[in-house]
Amino acid sequence: MPQNKKEIQSFSGFSGYYRKHIKYFASIARTLYKLCDKDTAFEMTVYRVKALESLRQALSTAPLLLITDFKLPFKLYIDASGDGLGATLHQAQIINDKSVEGPICFISRQIKPTEARYRAIQIEFLFLVCALEKLN
Repeated sequence: MPQNKKEIQSFSGFSGYYRKHIKYFASIARTLYKLCDKDTAFEMTVYRVKALESLRQALSTAPLLLITDFKLPFKLYIDASGDGLGATLHQAQIINDKSVEGPICFISRQIKPTEARYRAIQIEFLFLVCALEKLN
C-alpha cells in the first residue's frame, strides 16, 4: 500500500504506461491522480484503495491485444459514463482458422468540468472525434 504521494505518483506513472491495455483506465485512476495534486492531503480512503486494487488487478489480467492488420476493417466502440469516456478499437481477424474479434487498444480520459454539462449524445460525439484524433 502506498505510504505517500511520491509512491502514488510512481504507481500512477507505471500504470499509465499500460493505459492502452486497461479498459476505463481514466475513470479508475481518476481518484489516484487527484491524490497527487499538491493541494490534496494524502489520505488513502476506501474509494482510493479500491481504485488502486482495480488497477493492480487490471495490470495482472490485461487482455491480449491483437496486432493491427491495416488490410482489415476496424470497429470503434465508444462509451460515456458519469465521469469518464472510453473507447475500444476492435478488429476481426482469422486466428487458427477461426474468425476472432478482439481489442487492438483501449482509449480513455476523464470528462472535463465544462463537458459535464453536455448531453450524453454530445459527449459521445465529442469523444468519437477525440478517439479518432488519438488513433491517427
